[in-house]
Amino acid sequence: MNIELKEITVRELTNGYEDNEEGGVFGYDGKLDIRPPYQREFIYKDKQRDAVIDTITKDFPLNVMYWAVRDDGTYEVIDGQQRTISIAQYVEGDFSVKVGSFPENRAFHNLQNDEQEQILNYKLMVYLCSGSDSEKLEWFKTINIAGEKLTDQELRNAVYSGSWVSDAKRYFSKNGCPAHGMGSDYLSGSSIRQDFLETTIKWISNDAIEKYMAKNQHEPNANELWLYFQSVINWVKATFPNYRKEMKGIPWGFLYNDFKDQKLDSKKLETEISDLMADEDVTNKKGIYSYVLTRKEKHLNIRAFSPNQKREAYERQKGICVVCKEKFEMEEMEADHITPWHEGGKTSAENCQMLCKEDNRRKSGK
Repeated sequence: MNIELKEITVRELTNGYEDNEEGGVFGYDGKLDIRPPYQREFIYKDKQRDAVIDTITKDFPLNVMYWAVRDDGTYEVIDGQQRTISIAQYVEGDFSVKVGSFPENRAFHNLQNDEQEQILNYKLMVYLCSGSDSEKLEWFKTINIAGEKLTDQELRNAVYSGSWVSDAKRYFSKNGCPAHGMGSDYLSGSSIRQDFLETTIKWISNDAIEKYMAKNQHEPNANELWLYFQSVINWVKATFPNYRKEMKGIPWGFLYNDFKDQKLDSKKLETEISDLMADEDVTNKKGIYSYVLTRKEKHLNIRAFSPNQKREAYERQKGICVVCKEKFEMEEMEADHITPWHEGGKTSAENCQMLCKEDNRRKSGK
């Protein structure tokens, strides 16, 4: 990797700036690719963005940036994308900030000529890096540690960049993207940080994300993934039409994969869900949706017996296991429902019995 330090002005950086959304973001008279495939979307909050401009107007030094030199002599941003876009957007007049002693925020075109010239003549320090694609990507991951780290999916997008990733990001990776509009009530995380994309690939691939992306890297579009996502969300809405906040973040895709071909009675499911929501023994309300389909009680985290309830049952039984009739110390035994929870038994003192660990685990199938 060859590294060369270069000094450029804001005027040079922003000359010819263009943001063509999926077509790319360019500056430096069209010679700088500001958002190459491995870069994230613009994620700076207003406070961070404004701080960049404040630093420039006060002539304070801005952190050094890193550009990669391409074979054709053009460049791509390795580190500094967020700062670069902040600068270019301000010069383009996209937002206003407080500059100088004026109390109100001002856009670039509202500044005095000398104030504009001060910004345009501000000097940025850039390291120009020449090397192979793998070297550039590895360096990008290394220097990015000092900033806001890439998510795992952002790094995958870099490794498997191509036509498929570009099209998938159109559906899943922007503020207000189609996936956000359709499924934000059901998915956790942020679309702009690639959480929606990562989750959907995980579902469709049964948790083999890298394998799925490698297979589809050079496909012309991500239609399969988008159609699958729509199918999952539509199935959820049809199966569980009464929305509750607990439905956000459930692994819906995996449930869809297993149960999409079964005939489910949504009204019957809703009645059971409502009863379980009201059951004080069910401590994981979010797990109710998985339970009514899989019938696995582990999703519910049934409330455990308290230490006092266990002690009361132990003394009542005089330390004797109700199954093997042998006597044990308290710590050698475990609490069990006399009438199982799924048969209506409650987690109460009168429904508690103590079994030796071996018998309890045999009874529970553990």
